[in-house]
Amino acid sequence: MSGTSSGLTPPADAVAPVRHPDAPAPGEPLGAHYGQCFGCGGEQPHGLRLEARAGDGVSVTAEFTVRPAHQGAPGLAHGGVLATALDETLGSLNWLLRTIAVTGRLETDFVRPVPVGTVLYLDAEVTAVAGRKIYSRATGRIGGPEGPVAVRAEALFIEVKVDHFTEHGRPQEIRAAMDDPDQLRRVRAFEVNP
Repeated sequence: MSGTSSGLTPPADAVAPVRHPDAPAPGEPLGAHYGQCFGCGGEQPHGLRLEARAGDGVSVTAEFTVRPAHQGAPGLAHGGVLATALDETLGSLNWLLRTIAVTGRLETDFVRPVPVGTVLYLDAEVTAVAGRKIYSRATGRIGGPEGPVAVRAEALFIEVKVDHFTEHGRPQEIRAAMDDPDQLRRVRAFEVNP
């Protein structure tokens, strides 16, 4: 993936990402950002329940097991589910920057099929930052960190304020998230972002 024509190439004035001093330590689980999230939430019966951990620098690792509810073709993961896993992993990187950001663009390459029952291991890193734009990439491997590459992605995330969610989300879900003590702790952590 070159990203040359897709808006995924950082501009010349982009800078190297800097891990926030209060970011989770390498190896620390990041947890779900919202219980109802299809990607990482534990309250979604058919969700991915993706588990991400902080890595070194501005990187994360994650994994999820492809279950029968995730299949497209018989016995194989649906491509949209794999794209979701990549998007969720890439989005987890923002915890290391202590930035609230949403996906602006996601370009995915599907390299090989991923069978149901497979554990998909993902690794992702931020490659550059330019103003509110965060550039990143991820790779998903079958069966382990050294397994064959199944999917790859490059992404552009855009930094937003908490108001983005309160203005565009459904009020009942926003209230439920804000009433969740763990979620409120995470939001407050971002409020002090320099």
